[in-house]
Amino acid sequence: MNRWIENFLEVIVAERGASPRTVHAYQSDLEDFEAFLNTRHVILEKAEGDDVADYMHLIVKNGLSAKTQARRLSALREFFRFLYSENFRDDLPTDNVDSPKTGKALPKYLSEEEILSLLQAAGEKDVRLKTMLEILYASGMRVSELVSLPLAAVLHNNTMIEIVGKGNKQRLVPLDDPARRAIEKWLIERERYLKRGRTSKWLFPSKSKQGYMTRDAFFKELKKIALQAGIDPSRVSPHVIRHSFASHLIAHDADLRSVQKMLGHADIATTEIYTHVLEDRLKKIVETKHPLSGMRKI
Repeated sequence: MNRWIENFLEVIVAERGASPRTVHAYQSDLEDFEAFLNTRHVILEKAEGDDVADYMHLIVKNGLSAKTQARRLSALREFFRFLYSENFRDDLPTDNVDSPKTGKALPKYLSEEEILSLLQAAGEKDVRLKTMLEILYASGMRVSELVSLPLAAVLHNNTMIEIVGKGNKQRLVPLDDPARRAIEKWLIERERYLKRGRTSKWLFPSKSKQGYMTRDAFFKELKKIALQAGIDPSRVSPHVIRHSFASHLIAHDADLRSVQKMLGHADIATTEIYTHVLEDRLKKIVETKHPLSGMRKI
C-alpha cells in the first residue's frame, strides 16, 4: 500500500475513530484513483488538478452514480487536505473540481401502523428480537449501535439509554414505556439465555466472534419479522426503522434540534431531510382548518 494512504488511514482511525468500513471505503477509493494515475505515470501524492478532473470525468463516463462520484471526490479531498496539513503539499488539487449534483433522496420509512405490526410480530417470535426492535424504534439508533450495546447502557437506569456513536461520541436518548418494559423482560430472559456460569458485558450477547448479535443476523431476523407482519421484506431494514423514528417524531411536532441530538447527526442539515413529512401534514391542515377551504369554488 502507498505509504501516504497508509498514514492517512491511520490518522482517521486515531483522530476520528473511523470504523473499519469507513477505512476500507477510503482505501478503495484512493487506490482506484492511484490505479488511474498509474496509467499516466503520475505519483498519487503529486497529482494535479487536471488529474483529479479527468478522473472524475472518467468515472462519470463509466456510469458510476452521482452518490459514488461524490464519495470518491470527498475521499480525494480529505486525502489531499491531509497531505497539506503534513506540509507535503502547498496546494489542494481538488479545489477547482465541482462536486457532482446528487440531489436529496427522500428517506424511506414505514407508517405507524406498519411499525406496530412489526412490533407485534416480533413479540410473537421472541423476547430478544422484540426488545431490540422496541429500542431501535424508540431511539432511532443505528443498527451497529444497537447490536453492540453494552449491558451498562441500560442496567442502572432504563429511562435513558447511552449510545456510543460515530467517532466514539456519546449521546443519551430517552426511552418510552414499551421499550423500558421490553428491556425489563429481556434482562430476566437474558439470564436464562446466558445459562449458568456464563457472563457477558453485552446487552444482546451471542456466540458470534464479537460476542454480540451481528448486524447481518439482526437484518435477517428483521426480514423474517416483516414477512410475518405482512410487510414486503424489501421495504424493511434497520435504517428504515431509524428513518421511521425520525419521520414520525417530526410528524408529531418534534423540533429538529431534538431529533438531531437523538439521531447523533453532527449537522442539522442532515436531519432536515425528515421535514418531507411536513408537506402532507400542512396540506391536511389547510384543507381541514382553513375557514373557507370548503366554501370556495374554482
